[in-house]
Amino acid sequence: MVSVKNRMNKKNYANRFVAILFVALIVNLGLYWLPDSILGLQIKKVDLLSDIREYPEENADNLLTGLADDDAVDDFTNNSEDTVVTPEEIVPDSTIYPPVPSDYRTENWPQQDFPDSVVTHKTNEKQISESSKIVDNDKNNTDYLFNTNIEDFSSGHTGLRRFFAALNNVNNLGRPVRIAFLGDSFIEGDIFVADFRAKMQANFGGRGVGFIPVTSNVAQYRPTIKQSADGWNTYSIIKNKNRKYVLSGLLFEPASDNASIHFQTVDMYPGLEEVSSIKFIYSNNENTELLLKNDSDTSYYELPATESVTQFEIEGQHTQGTIQFKNATGLEAIGFAFEDNRGVVVDNFSLRGNSGVIMSEIDRESCRELQRIRPYDLIVLQYGLNVASDSVREYGWYRNHMVAVIEHIQNCFPGADILMLGVSDRSHKHGSSYSTMPAVLSLLRAQRQTAKRTEVAFWSIFAAMGGQNSMVKYVNSNWASKDYTHLSFRGGREIAQALFDAIITEKSMYDGDERLVEK
Repeated sequence: MVSVKNRMNKKNYANRFVAILFVALIVNLGLYWLPDSILGLQIKKVDLLSDIREYPEENADNLLTGLADDDAVDDFTNNSEDTVVTPEEIVPDSTIYPPVPSDYRTENWPQQDFPDSVVTHKTNEKQISESSKIVDNDKNNTDYLFNTNIEDFSSGHTGLRRFFAALNNVNNLGRPVRIAFLGDSFIEGDIFVADFRAKMQANFGGRGVGFIPVTSNVAQYRPTIKQSADGWNTYSIIKNKNRKYVLSGLLFEPASDNASIHFQTVDMYPGLEEVSSIKFIYSNNENTELLLKNDSDTSYYELPATESVTQFEIEGQHTQGTIQFKNATGLEAIGFAFEDNRGVVVDNFSLRGNSGVIMSEIDRESCRELQRIRPYDLIVLQYGLNVASDSVREYGWYRNHMVAVIEHIQNCFPGADILMLGVSDRSHKHGSSYSTMPAVLSLLRAQRQTAKRTEVAFWSIFAAMGGQNSMVKYVNSNWASKDYTHLSFRGGREIAQALFDAIITEKSMYDGDERLVEK
């Protein structure tokens, strides 16, 4: 009798349970129906049914649907409606830094170690015979998505003429052939650029890592030189615009009278372990003293006073040391260069979060001063990683901005050729798997239009990777990070080889044309 009474007195929680389930359902529906962004921040929606939901298959045909009609007319005028997007705020630049393999040295590279599932980049006879001189004007053509050759959109096929002429005369120039890579986090830590530098120096001579900023938030991840710095204030063209920047987009001022930088060369690649020249590049100075300390002695130098971009060189065999600055009030530093005065120098001017658009604000006069003391023969533009977004499918506004950027860089560096790189493949989650982000193809087309409009050379990283869904293959091969956006050093090596092959193929065409002219 008592047990029956106790059971009758027990509370019934079924209604509460149903109420909790209902609230949870409402909350999850609310998360799913969130807007694409809140206060400029991208929102990742919650979909509890993502693993069982049916999605239309994203194949090449689906991705290309409507692409040819996008920007049906090449309108390169600056329309205010096209420029409402702030490129530096589209997506955050979330780099995942991959570990560098302990045995990652060029002498340890196997000749053939690429998975069969990944498209490699051997130039075939058909590609060589099909001249890149032909400028495609067919709006419906998408062959460029698979073209691993350089497309030269200049009049008379002369877009890389000065660069190739410098390479052919590398032993008689009296200076290095200089290449500048401008880019975002895709080349941070010297990924991709390091391997390209190694290939160029192995074939045309030269030593050293080239330019490094005074300090960097990725210094610990850059394996091509060991560096650390103390006592500096950093200014960036992205956040501090009221300064005269050059290609690096960074300036540094001593925060104390003990500002210093420590460096140590490495043997990750041939040619990096020792250099014959350290160059300090600065843009303002009154009476700064520079001290170079190493294991054996200390050298004292007085930096020349200046109000323009200047380069101070310390010759000798250098492997490690500490550079200190005294009486440095008013000093404005740009960076250092570790190199030889011959062969090829490849400078990496990566800047995280840079869409490329901000480069229209580099100072023209300062850049021309830099070009006089440090002539660049080729400037490579690697941008777009921070622009591709699922919420943006039309990139005419970006094309218009980048046309202005290239024209400005041509004005700042009239002696340099320009090579524009098309964006790499980038994946987003589609259902339960990853596939190419549709925006990548729209952005790639806008970049190619930019190159055509400005008549510069163009090369597609997307095509070199293998095209659609190649980023998935790179991740599965440990050639890219799990963010499906950034390369690892192994992936960078593959793309560097592809770019080097494309340059050599294009150079052979130039050399052939030059021989015909001589005859």
